[in-house]
Amino acid sequence: MEGGGGGADAQAQAQPVAQAPPAMQPMQQLSRYESQKRRDWNTFLQYLRNHRPPLTLARCSGAHVIEFLKYLDQFGKTKVHASGCAYYGQPSPPAPCPCPLRQAWGSLDALIGRLRAAYEESGHAPESNPFAARAVRIYLREVRDAQAKARGIPYEKKKRKRTQQQQPPPPPPLPPQHQPGAAAGEASSSSSAAAAAVAAEGSGSSAAAAAATSQTGGGGGSTTTTTASAAAPTTATRFKLE
Repeated sequence: MEGGGGGADAQAQAQPVAQAPPAMQPMQQLSRYESQKRRDWNTFLQYLRNHRPPLTLARCSGAHVIEFLKYLDQFGKTKVHASGCAYYGQPSPPAPCPCPLRQAWGSLDALIGRLRAAYEESGHAPESNPFAARAVRIYLREVRDAQAKARGIPYEKKKRKRTQQQQPPPPPPLPPQHQPGAAAGEASSSSSAAAAAVAAEGSGSSAAAAAATSQTGGGGGSTTTTTASAAAPTTATRFKLE
């Protein structure tokens, strides 16, 4: 029996040890924007649960979103001067004042953008998105204008400066003889002179032709005159020899 027990122990040792289950892979780390969006969404859902009377997401409207933004003002860190404050409209007041702290307009605008995206990502229709309501946009615009006047800091959209491409310098001006207008003038003058010369040659040829025609028309008279003219020098020469 001891031998049988030893064989069982050997078989137990021969069996492979069961492999441990693979460790769970760590969740993919979210970006800073995604993490902030998730926290904002959970905060808003908690606000709806604590609302009196209780409020569901399906019944939430733009007015409830504005109430939520006003609720967050108690956690703000931006000094917004009242209209009667001596530092109203001063961006850097020299001394503290009792004006309350509020959420900055830029923070509220970014918060609404994240909540608007989280609402649609949770499977709700964009048409019923309370964070995209017109009343919310108007409220944010009023907060922006009021804080700009109270703090003396205008909120203007930053325009991206377009990098101006360096253009090559313009070529130096051409001398008068090389300018296209001068060349065209010279060419036109040369053409006019050539045309005048051709016309003159044509008129000379016409005159010569007319003279030849008149001589031919004269007949014998012209021949006699020519003969006499040719004979005159011979007679004169004869007189000189004598």
